[in-house]
Amino acid sequence: MIFGRSERGKPPIEPVTLKILVAGGFGVGKTTLVGAVSEIRPLRTEELLTEAGRPVDDLNGVEAKNTTTVAMDFGRITLREDLVLYLFGTPGQERFWFMWDELAEGALGAVVLADTRRLEDCFAAIDYFERRSIPFLVGVNCFEGAARYSADDICRALDLDPDVPLLMGDARDRESVKAILIGVVRHAMAQAAQRRQAVTT
Repeated sequence: MIFGRSERGKPPIEPVTLKILVAGGFGVGKTTLVGAVSEIRPLRTEELLTEAGRPVDDLNGVEAKNTTTVAMDFGRITLREDLVLYLFGTPGQERFWFMWDELAEGALGAVVLADTRRLEDCFAAIDYFERRSIPFLVGVNCFEGAARYSADDICRALDLDPDVPLLMGDARDRESVKAILIGVVRHAMAQAAQRRQAVTT
């Protein structure tokens, strides 16, 4: 079926569009995740790392990385004929965090990507979404060669609230990323339904 058309004799379906943020530490795989599922050519704002940034850019654990996102990544995925997600990847380095408030405007929810080798790098993103009551889930990007831990162990290490979902995945794999995105949409919708119910009771 061609996007924007419906079955013959039926009016075209106007899709619901939702904004999802992809956040996390430097080098955790945000740009890779957006690129793995985007049905359009992703917009990327990557720049080469320079010697001038070496004193403020922590490359511990990602020594081979030579670029960084300085504004955002942007992609789009159609989950169903009537549901389209716009994905906004946030910059991971502290010196670009001023962009987050702009990117978070109107977001339904967020994916916080985590790397078990550097779990502490995702604390800032978790704190950000908790403070602003933006629903989020944690997606653990399972890097090759990284130690494997149970979901319960990771939840305890991150001190996550019991209602925050945690999913294991691979930011390079389209189906894995789709499962994470479906998970955050479901979580955000459930949170919204709970808030509506609380208001009416």
